[in-house]
Amino acid sequence: MNKKWLLLALFAAPQAMADDMIHWWDASVTALYGDNYDLAPSDKQTTFTFETAGAWQYGDWFAFQDLIYFNGSNVSSDSTTYGEISTRLSAGKISGKEIGFGPVTDLSLAMTFEEGEGPVKSFLYGLGMDIAIPYFSYFQLNTYRREAISSGNISDGWQITPAFRMDFPVGNSNIVFDGFFDWVFSADNQGYEENFHFNPQLKYDLGAVIFGSHEKNKFLVGVEYDYWKNKYGVKGVDQNTYSVIAKYHF
Repeated sequence: MNKKWLLLALFAAPQAMADDMIHWWDASVTALYGDNYDLAPSDKQTTFTFETAGAWQYGDWFAFQDLIYFNGSNVSSDSTTYGEISTRLSAGKISGKEIGFGPVTDLSLAMTFEEGEGPVKSFLYGLGMDIAIPYFSYFQLNTYRREAISSGNISDGWQITPAFRMDFPVGNSNIVFDGFFDWVFSADNQGYEENFHFNPQLKYDLGAVIFGSHEKNKFLVGVEYDYWKNKYGVKGVDQNTYSVIAKYHF
């Protein structure tokens, strides 16, 4: 998928649907700068991430597009792109009944499309769960079957992806701890190693301090930690790095 079309989909799709179908939606842009990135043309990178998330009558969605710029004088490529579109169809919303047990509050059909430059296109499908855990604003757990759909991509297998958020009020502001991890715990191909990618962010709601409480959750600053064992399925390549970030919600 061409990156300009994915960017258009991120911001235009929610507005194209009838108001009564959309329960809530959000769009944001994040600027990140960090170094010590492995398997990249430069160890220093500047990234702009465009995101949208929301819930509608039959489920929810999350999508992002990364525009990655390599900060080096002798790099083979100046930039690259990567993005994902995820949606979940909720059994509870579709049936109109409570679907859950214990801390599990809903079950969903979870699907994700991964795309970028190079042999990275994959389609993931499986079971999604919403789980109520004390102190978490939300906690989702998706278990996927991975299917590579581009030539040269050998990442077929099984993956677990939790996503979470925690909020900590501080005076008139807030500290947000959120993120995800992707764990490919079973790989079909010998040339692709099982891998673990943990990518949390710790952010302070600076907008609430500067612009007032009516602008909460608008402008946040902080750090992102990125740990990736066997990055891209390459055995022995373990990325461990931080980035400074600034995020604005529209």
